[in-house]
Amino acid sequence: MNRTVLVGLCAITLGAFATLAQAETIRIANHGQAGINAMKSTVARIEKKYGITVEVVEYPSPDKDYMTKLLTELGAGNAPDIFSAPTTAYVADMVAAGYLAPITAEFKAWDGYANFYDVAKQLAVSPDGETYVMPFMLGIQEIYFRRDVLDKAGISTEQPKDWADLLARAAEIKEKTGAYGLLFPAGVSWGTGAFDEGFQHLLVGSKTPQLATEDGKLDLTGEGVKDVFGVYKELIDKDLMPTQPLLGPEPWVIPKYQMFPEGRLAATTCGSWCYIFDWGRESKNPIPDVEKAVGTWTIPGQTGGQYVLANLAAPWGVNSKAENLELAKKVLMEIGSVETQVSYAAQIGNIPASKAAAQDPEFQKLTELLPIHAAAENGVYLKQAAGFATVAEGVARATEALLRKETDAAGAQAILVDYAREILGEEAVK
Repeated sequence: MNRTVLVGLCAITLGAFATLAQAETIRIANHGQAGINAMKSTVARIEKKYGITVEVVEYPSPDKDYMTKLLTELGAGNAPDIFSAPTTAYVADMVAAGYLAPITAEFKAWDGYANFYDVAKQLAVSPDGETYVMPFMLGIQEIYFRRDVLDKAGISTEQPKDWADLLARAAEIKEKTGAYGLLFPAGVSWGTGAFDEGFQHLLVGSKTPQLATEDGKLDLTGEGVKDVFGVYKELIDKDLMPTQPLLGPEPWVIPKYQMFPEGRLAATTCGSWCYIFDWGRESKNPIPDVEKAVGTWTIPGQTGGQYVLANLAAPWGVNSKAENLELAKKVLMEIGSVETQVSYAAQIGNIPASKAAAQDPEFQKLTELLPIHAAAENGVYLKQAAGFATVAEGVARATEALLRKETDAAGAQAILVDYAREILGEEAVK
């Protein structure tokens, strides 16, 4: 009998040790070799500081595949303790599904909070007023243009004043150089990038500058939405932007990595990473002296004004079902450190959300990113709303119809509205 009791006590003790060991291991989902490399020093620092093991779980690299696997595991209750969302558009839906733990109190009490740009803090606030993600990196997107090509042709490189001026510049480029004048990502193959990397640039300066309404609905029937599709239609109908490559399986490859470096495309939307990875030192087809050859314009508004569009780039959050929530939240704050931000900037090209990064010696070496980091002070953004991922898919479908010349601006808006209502319900769309 005593032996039986002893065996039972040993089993209980071993179980307790196993539970403790599990509680002292934090699992982090990461995807893409650049992101994994950027996190290495942070992982080592976390393990040393908290005396724990950090297990990095490698996920599929393409965002769509990454999200498919992550959402499946979140639904099954076996996802890692900490994970990122590819863009802001996914966050509100993940919050609504109960997958993310609130971090409002911890984030505001954290010593790095005060140094974050206001736009980063605001982007991280969900519709319910809580913060669920660490907004440690910003995607600052503008229009990148071939200054050398325009200078040679005698075309102005001044900031376009409004949409009409931007379209006129694109037409002048085509007329004088034969190159396509402007590219906005579009079509089903480009996926959510048709919204994230294109549509929303124009939307923030339109008559419908926000999609999220006070009552939680999505304003997709606004006049500004139709007007944005009108810009796409004019670019397509006047052959000012390449369309055929956008209908292929990897629509960004030909226009951004071949046509733009060759000068056959003179302007395109892009983000801070483009100076490094698309056409700079890490590019397979670099543009010589890229910082001088390629300039940037902020996004002009429909009738004036300039807009520096900011998104959260892969914001990180804590699994609401993490076994040790307190520890997971502490680890999340470490991910938000300036050291990690600068590492991601160097590896991926996104912009640190902390103003303090400007004083970091390693960040100061990234001369391509310094002026863009400063521009984040004036960043604008779209407020979060549940259903944004669906809107992004709807924009891809609507712009696909425009690429194929199957509809006009009003018809493209109807495609978006009908798709959103089908997926989200009639009551979700204004």
